[in-house]
Amino acid sequence: MDKTAFRDAMAGLGAAVNIVTTDGDAGLAGCTASAVCAVTDDPPTLLVCINRASRNNAAMRENGRLCVNVLAADQRDIATHFSTRDLSIAERFACAEWDHLATGAPVLHGAVSALDCEIASVTEVGTHTVFFCAIKAARTASDRDGLIYFARDFHRVTAPSATSSVSAA
Repeated sequence: MDKTAFRDAMAGLGAAVNIVTTDGDAGLAGCTASAVCAVTDDPPTLLVCINRASRNNAAMRENGRLCVNVLAADQRDIATHFSTRDLSIAERFACAEWDHLATGAPVLHGAVSALDCEIASVTEVGTHTVFFCAIKAARTASDRDGLIYFARDFHRVTAPSATSSVSAA
């Protein structure tokens, strides 16, 4: 399969925009990622794919923990900061407010969701590391509009109103 054709096809797969963060003995790190997926809810587990060439990969692996911060629509600038290669880690984190849940990984204020995890296992696939992560704590703000990456651009996803409902046929 041609890499360009694959990337063009993947542009049609919308994905949540996330800031994946870590902190610990290997230091503070964080990057923008869309390759995040739920694996199972028993036990609560997700996977996160990070390029092996990323300066964040080694820190996440060595720290053994990370937080997936699912961005709200008004946090697009944060996604851009965390994907700008020439910004230092300090400059990236200075663009927002942070706190912590269970593991000590940075949790973004105002995120749609924050999934605080310990890394359970690691697999190398091509250019990326796949981190399988056991969720230790979560925080959700269901009233926030979401942010997805689709067709090589950011798009708002409107949160359902509290009064709307979906019925099954």
